[in-house]
Amino acid sequence: MIAAERAYGQTRLGRIADIMLTGKHILLIISGGIAAYKSLDLIRRLREQGATITPVMTRAAEQFVTPLSVAALSGSKLYRDLFDLTDEAEMGHIQLSRSADLILVAPATGDLMARMAQGRADDLASTLLLATDTPVVIAPAMNVRMWDHPATQRNIKTLTDDGIAMLGPNEGDMACGEYGPGRMVEPMEIVQAVKRHFDSGPLVGRRIIITSGPTHEPIDPVRYIANRSSGAQGSALAEALSAKGAEVVFVTGPAEHAHPAGAQVVMVETAQQMLEAVQSALPADAAIFAAAVADWRIDDASDRKLKKTRDGLPALTFTENPDILATIAKSKNRPLLVVGFAAETDNVLAHAKAKRERKACDWIVANDVSPETGIMGGSENAVTLISEEGSETWPRMTKREVAKRIADRVAQALAE
Repeated sequence: MIAAERAYGQTRLGRIADIMLTGKHILLIISGGIAAYKSLDLIRRLREQGATITPVMTRAAEQFVTPLSVAALSGSKLYRDLFDLTDEAEMGHIQLSRSADLILVAPATGDLMARMAQGRADDLASTLLLATDTPVVIAPAMNVRMWDHPATQRNIKTLTDDGIAMLGPNEGDMACGEYGPGRMVEPMEIVQAVKRHFDSGPLVGRRIIITSGPTHEPIDPVRYIANRSSGAQGSALAEALSAKGAEVVFVTGPAEHAHPAGAQVVMVETAQQMLEAVQSALPADAAIFAAAVADWRIDDASDRKLKKTRDGLPALTFTENPDILATIAKSKNRPLLVVGFAAETDNVLAHAKAKRERKACDWIVANDVSPETGIMGGSENAVTLISEEGSETWPRMTKREVAKRIADRVAQALAE
């Protein structure tokens, strides 16, 4: 499965970069949003890799890019109308929907996603998507308020439950002047995701859950408890495992680092939400808990901003957050391989070894996050991999290199 791709501009794993798309047939559905202009570059980039593109445009898409441009760049016949009798005689919508190796919807507007979730078939694009048994991936693009709307979030859940893979969206400035999630992922991100979809690797058919980033535990509507985790190591792990063919579910708190290429991204804020997201993603072959989850939360967070008063500081009562690692490691639906992270500032190995026993996980990846190391929030890491067989300390390296090594070990462990 392909899912959200966001690390555009960063170096991909060499093996993935070398994959070509020669002989691959992609049905590209372009729906009507300002991001449709990106589809022109996407067509060019996919064809550079050897893919054959059959384009389909909605009527709304024609308000943003011209059918002539799309047809010229794709070098293929453009399909627009459901009830075109000539097309039905030559290639009906059923055959068109199933003749491709992959159906790609870029951009996927909120309207088209809603119609997909409802199973409607009121134009050519929605009919193709309903009639197909071909893998489908969508790249959403819409206003941030539309993306955040409960109706859209319900549709997203329906689509992902139906097996539709999702790329993005990215965060950023929008044509409407607002900022937030809703930007379509960039064309080269999509190209790399498509490459990964057609790649084979030792983890093909394996489902792996990764948690990443910090959690934010609210004090009131504007304040929260957090930590300095950037999410960089978790993102690198997700990309490395996706590159080996795994289906990766990436459950992330509000991290600063770009979301990983090749993973299904589930965004959460609190520890409780993260636990629920992980449980919803089960069953899985492996689960890697790289998130820096807050140990405590406010017992009764205020629904209004706390104000300064003459009575002094407000009384904050803390309660313990759920232990996500231990909960999953000790559950009946336990993955075959459970890996935890131990970010420590003193007695690193002793604390990490004790944590592995206490949490009942298979491996612990221990690291020293003392301020002087620069690891928390930095681009490098120095870890010790602890298992039942013993411990192995790796030299300091980039977080991407650490991720590759861990991915190799995961592939080896799941193959045994």
